[in-house]
Amino acid sequence: MDGNGRWAKKRLLPRVAGHKAGVEAVRTIVRAAGDMGLEALTLYAFSSENWKRPEEEISDLMGLMKRFILSDLDEFAANDVKLKVIGNWRALAPDVVALIDNALERTAGNKRTTLAVALNYGAQDELVRAATAAAAEGAITAEAIEAHLDTVGMPPLDLLIRTSGEVRLSNFLLWQSAYAELYFTDQLWPDFKPADLQAALDQFARRERRYGGL
Repeated sequence: MDGNGRWAKKRLLPRVAGHKAGVEAVRTIVRAAGDMGLEALTLYAFSSENWKRPEEEISDLMGLMKRFILSDLDEFAANDVKLKVIGNWRALAPDVVALIDNALERTAGNKRTTLAVALNYGAQDELVRAATAAAAEGAITAEAIEAHLDTVGMPPLDLLIRTSGEVRLSNFLLWQSAYAELYFTDQLWPDFKPADLQAALDQFARRERRYGGL
């Protein structure tokens, strides 16, 4: 979900205004994903590299995340949305961890759509943790690593969308994206609408996936 800061800058607003607009885009897209029948949606909310940002911006992001969980949890429950969090999120502040634990517990039985939120996430760190856990149990194989990824239990990644015109993966789901289709758009995240999601899905539907075959 890239482009919150640039969205705010274009409007001569503080960066936090861009993040607030980004949260509204999250709400809209999560609702649309359920209506479109998507089995799972993963959002990159806070990377392990984001700690390099100014302390005030990090505080704003964490505050927005807490308010989002508190305000939207009832809607998740009502709309059969299961929340999953990936990354080293237990290293976050205790009050954030407690909120996440409660949200995970309340939505654990939901089945319509899985919303996975990447918090304090970096794919390289995920792979190190998964390989270490696999090695502790025996041979390091692709199957053993997959069994210890943060996304275990989720369906395979089919389509990876990046907003804001950046054309790179930025340490996101590196293992899972091995055979995913990639879709890049110039739309800044706060401007990304359900119609844009549908356009990405329509293009995905026209692609031929060979998985290394002919």
